[in-house]
Amino acid sequence: MSLSAVQDVEVAHDATYKYVLVRVHAQGGAAHKDVVRGFPSAEFHADVYDKLSAEVESLGLDCECLGGGRIQHDSTTKTIKVYGHSVGFGKADHSVTTEKLKAKYPDYTITHSDEGY
Repeated sequence: MSLSAVQDVEVAHDATYKYVLVRVHAQGGAAHKDVVRGFPSAEFHADVYDKLSAEVESLGLDCECLGGGRIQHDSTTKTIKVYGHSVGFGKADHSVTTEKLKAKYPDYTITHSDEGY
């Protein structure tokens, strides 16, 4: 299956929640892309990763978690703040996450910080 079958960004609106930055590999491992996932019902970053991992594996692809953090998404003010870290996976490169989010939400103000948890 092609990497294009996996969306670059799937995040919830109007909430603050845990997210992970994940590298998805095509079969053979040479081609890859980074994707962002986050949703408020996840108690742990691993919950977000496990859900994506199952989806990716069902497509015949492989993935690895590059780290995590938190997203604060407000669709009313069109702002997203990316910050914090994952205890289990470490801190994601928030600048990569921010660029992915800007591509999906070009009319938003999106910022990132290494502060907070």
